[in-house]
Amino acid sequence: QVQLVESGGGLVQAGESLRLSCTASGSIFSISAMGWYRQAPGAQRELVAMITSSDTTNYADSVKGRFTISRDKAKNTVYLQMNSLKPEDTAVYYCNAVDVRVALRRYPELRGQGTLVTVSS
Repeated sequence: QVQLVESGGGLVQAGESLRLSCTASGSIFSISAMGWYRQAPGAQRELVAMITSSDTTNYADSVKGRFTISRDKAKNTVYLQMNSLKPEDTAVYYCNAVDVRVALRRYPELRGQGTLVTVSS
């Protein structure tokens, strides 16, 4: 059984920073990519940032220059450093893992339960 466990959400004021963490638990052989999506109230889920096993990164235009994604492959953990937060960053942030391989099984995609980030103006 593989689970993604997120932490680090909370309430901050505009201009402040938060760091999200997500760890994949279980007997994992490999994960191709990990990243973060978010969903604001009444909005569709959108990709925030993704990082591959070769450390290639991809960011939404709205967060470029403010957010940084990084990964500790040995710990199966991905981080999202969010600086200069804006009220429009308010959303539930979901961790995502792509092509997760464990003994005798492959998961095409896994998602965490989500962590709420609220940015007040």
